[in-house]
Amino acid sequence: MSESLQIIKSPNDLRRYQHLVLDNGLSVLLVEDMEASQAAASMVVNVGHFDDPVERPGMAHFLEHMLFLGTEKFPDSGEYHAFINQHGGNNNAWTGTEHTNYFFSIDADVFEDSLDRFSQFFIAPLFNEDLVDRERHAIESEFSLKLKDDIRRTYQVQKETVNPEHPFSKFSVGNLTTLCGEVSLLREELVEFYRSHYSANIMTLCLVGPRPLDELELLAEQYFSKVNNHQLEKHYPAVPIYQQEQLRSQLHIIPLKEQKRVAITFSLPAIDPFYKHKPLTFISHLLGYEGNGSLLSYLKDQGLAVNLSAGGGVNGYNFKDYNISIQLTEKGLTHLDTVIRCAFEYIELIKTQGLEDWRYQERANLLHLAFRYQEQIRTLDLASHLSINMHHYDVEDLVYGDYKMDSLNVSETLGLLQLMTPSNMRIQVIAPELDTERQAAWYHTPYQIQSIADERLKSWSHVQIRPELKLPITNPFIISDSIPRPEKSKNKTPVIVSQDEGYRIWHRKDDEFNVPKGHMYLSLDSEHATSSPRNAALTRLYVEMLLDYLVEYTYQAEVAGLSYNIYPHQGGITLHLTGFTGKQEVLLSLLIEKARERNFTQKRFDSIKRQILRNWYNQARSKPISQIFTSLTVTLQKRSYEPSRMAEELEEITLEDLHDHVIKFYEKIHLEGLVYGDWLVEEVKALGNRLNHILSLVSSPSEESARELVNLSGKGTVLREITASHQDSSIIIYYQASQSNPETMALFSLLNHTMSSTFFHELRTKRQLGYMVGTGYLPLNRYPGIIFYVQSPTSSPLQLLEAIDEFIADFNYAVMQITNQQWELTKQGLINQVMEHDANLKTRGQRYWSSIGNKDYDFNQRELVVKEIEKLTRADVIKFMMQRMRNKLCDRLVLFTTGDNHRHEERLSSDNMITDLRSFKLQANKFSY
Repeated sequence: MSESLQIIKSPNDLRRYQHLVLDNGLSVLLVEDMEASQAAASMVVNVGHFDDPVERPGMAHFLEHMLFLGTEKFPDSGEYHAFINQHGGNNNAWTGTEHTNYFFSIDADVFEDSLDRFSQFFIAPLFNEDLVDRERHAIESEFSLKLKDDIRRTYQVQKETVNPEHPFSKFSVGNLTTLCGEVSLLREELVEFYRSHYSANIMTLCLVGPRPLDELELLAEQYFSKVNNHQLEKHYPAVPIYQQEQLRSQLHIIPLKEQKRVAITFSLPAIDPFYKHKPLTFISHLLGYEGNGSLLSYLKDQGLAVNLSAGGGVNGYNFKDYNISIQLTEKGLTHLDTVIRCAFEYIELIKTQGLEDWRYQERANLLHLAFRYQEQIRTLDLASHLSINMHHYDVEDLVYGDYKMDSLNVSETLGLLQLMTPSNMRIQVIAPELDTERQAAWYHTPYQIQSIADERLKSWSHVQIRPELKLPITNPFIISDSIPRPEKSKNKTPVIVSQDEGYRIWHRKDDEFNVPKGHMYLSLDSEHATSSPRNAALTRLYVEMLLDYLVEYTYQAEVAGLSYNIYPHQGGITLHLTGFTGKQEVLLSLLIEKARERNFTQKRFDSIKRQILRNWYNQARSKPISQIFTSLTVTLQKRSYEPSRMAEELEEITLEDLHDHVIKFYEKIHLEGLVYGDWLVEEVKALGNRLNHILSLVSSPSEESARELVNLSGKGTVLREITASHQDSSIIIYYQASQSNPETMALFSLLNHTMSSTFFHELRTKRQLGYMVGTGYLPLNRYPGIIFYVQSPTSSPLQLLEAIDEFIADFNYAVMQITNQQWELTKQGLINQVMEHDANLKTRGQRYWSSIGNKDYDFNQRELVVKEIEKLTRADVIKFMMQRMRNKLCDRLVLFTTGDNHRHEERLSSDNMITDLRSFKLQANKFSY
């Protein structure tokens, strides 16, 4: 075993780190975190779909699935998932191009037992022949789930239009076609793939937990030293991702969802060697600028574009696609060459005027501050992130590498900019009305690829920069340093510091996380906001217009780490502002000043209105399960409406209507706010007085808007069918508590916690009903609920309902079978989840704000719920299920879509169907708060 260099960490990071290499060549990072309530582990294997045999696309992904389904030491296929769930944990995995990541978190006191199970994946998996066929059907379900996903459909076109000798060209997911054949032969291939590709010397392991480093080292040695080292060396083909004729080409792709987009793609070398100077981060910082004079600002002014992002794109062992992705207007699509010319002009501007040290230092300073006041993240996220970093950064930079910007390396940066030329470019245009002549394999995406004419390339090669395009000025919001104030909080939870009729401001000074940052939530309730579908559409339009109008004025603040969001809710709108407190109030003043101006132009109104309509219409093309999740809240909340219903209203709305709505919105306002973080009480009191004064100029005080929820008591099984165009069917069954109190919250959350892993194992792993399968604890308007959901390529809604009802009926027996010790462990796992320590300022602020929204003004609902969980017996759960869930006439809501695959099968119907949602909601009894 060998140890290594000192790992650079943030002054704000109380964890201890140690890197070592086990005798079998496994690279291990140990993280001692004595504040953590959960431990976590993550293994990254340098194997992905690039390694798939040519004749077996999807093999790496298939292997990832199979490793979860039993090992020699723990042969039960559902045992690992059940163990993690029982002990309050989470687990998952993903397969990428060159890496596969397996990770979990769990209550710290059973970390050793979980590592015993986890490590066996990489030592002695069973690859049970009986499960091979079942799991390839799971892969098929996962493939089917994304058949109408535009990202996946576009990705496949990309794969078909690169060098066929490059591994990027391989189909990555796999399905029943690629994994066909005799089960015994497929199993042999799987075992051979595992033996020839999984080796300790190309794996990285990260263990995080509240254990001393020497204990974590013993755990790593004890459980992972038996992972075989086959001394593998990775040799991907040394061929370029693009052949010469595939560059200088234009792709046309037809999406399913309404969108108009162009991606200008430059072919660059692998980016790992650049991480210390991050030249592409610096280039993207300038190209993605959105303030006055920016590329996006100019394109918006010309009515050519609505959005722009710079820097995305696929990357790998010998390539990096650098994308400038632009969301176009109708005019932008017809003037595509102008849009592209403008992009080249801005690149020229950066080349000739942008490579200045102060510009680089602005960006580097932001990362320096972010690192210095690095906030903690969940152990699960930390373990996964660091185990991936181990494949990309030097050991001393495993934590710091993401933030490292040593200095402006002009030659390196210029070298990359000089590759951003028309001759090293591909253009990808996505829009519904394009000419195409081919269909991509697997996803059937219509597309076309053609060479770009020489005259077009020449016109972009010698550009003259138009005077409207300018580089950013010095950022006034950037602070060179910031120090948190040492004052301690006088209160353990937020308290009201400023209050009058129609408004109330809560505050708590943070004295735990030691960062000079704050979170400010301001919720404006207006009876006029969502009282009808038309008003809800107008409020959403107002929010989007406001966000669009503010961009140019606030972009520099966003760059400087001061972010904000404005979003609509059932009663009005909320502003959430976060970042370094030194400039937070300056940003708030700017937001208020600009919001009051409301200089909305007809041109921007037309553009934003079209965007919202496109988004709402596109929701009808999203995954069926996503559509019925949206419809669940719409069906039950009085002031939530179907996107299609709001779209009908928005079609007719004018700019004058919007101005009228804004005036009415502010006539009567109720303000509730929370300021949490590095804010002193006097500052918040003064802020509250200012806000109250501003509001008094435009509005009169109001009560908080009522949040009404349909009461399902006495309604029996209510069915509602949602129309969706998809081959899969989907279903959600929702059970609602009849009261909102700690007892029902405890019962419903424990019920979900107890059932979730078994439901997943029975319906997904065993019965293969679909890839999207699960349960969830779902409180709506404070009332607890539990949902069961499935999206299925194989079963109709009627069959899904019967399968879920059968599971619920049988589950009582499963609860009866478990021992008292297992029951108490299950409860303790949930209690640990509920009481999980807030990882950072953001998580704590969200919890406080959620408590205020739930009228939990003592901020102790978690503790009250835990007391009730402790009291609950198995008999209580069984009795509830017998009375409220097993009876076919029980009160519940069933939402479903019928897939194209199942239209010929027996339909799910009832006399108790919602056919007119508006009258159902009007006539229903409601809970209100």
